[in-house]
Amino acid sequence: MKLNEIRDNDGATKNAKRVGRGIGSGRGKTSGSGHKGQKARSGVSIKGFEGGQMPIHRRLPKRGFNNIFRKKYVEVNVGRIQSAVDAGKLDAKQPIDATALVAAGVISKAKDGVRLLAKGELKASVNLHVAGASKSAAALVEKAGGSVTVASPAAAE
Repeated sequence: MKLNEIRDNDGATKNAKRVGRGIGSGRGKTSGSGHKGQKARSGVSIKGFEGGQMPIHRRLPKRGFNNIFRKKYVEVNVGRIQSAVDAGKLDAKQPIDATALVAAGVISKAKDGVRLLAKGELKASVNLHVAGASKSAAALVEKAGGSVTVASPAAAE
């Protein structure tokens, strides 16, 4: 095979529909847009507009509340920490916190802190510093000979 012989598989590409190319093409004159009106023009955005009738998103009642101060925690399971220790990405002898988890590639972003959950098994004795931990996750870590330090909310801010 040579560079000049490379081409797409059959059916991998389709030619663009050429509109406005005469009456015999089937897509001439108005190019499939019908006759006049707002929808025949370019740059029209009428999504959600119902012709003067009250739009459905305004007719329906609103429920609930969005707390803009809510903390977004990254959830990490103990099994994921064990696999990172096994792979040599985390050092079990050093204290493990959010920055260590980001550096090891266990999480991509620390957000407002890390919350430890109990899915999986933990064999390594690790010292964890997290923003939150479930009771069962803390029990798993302590059973393996490690410790969990949960930062108080005031210290995290």
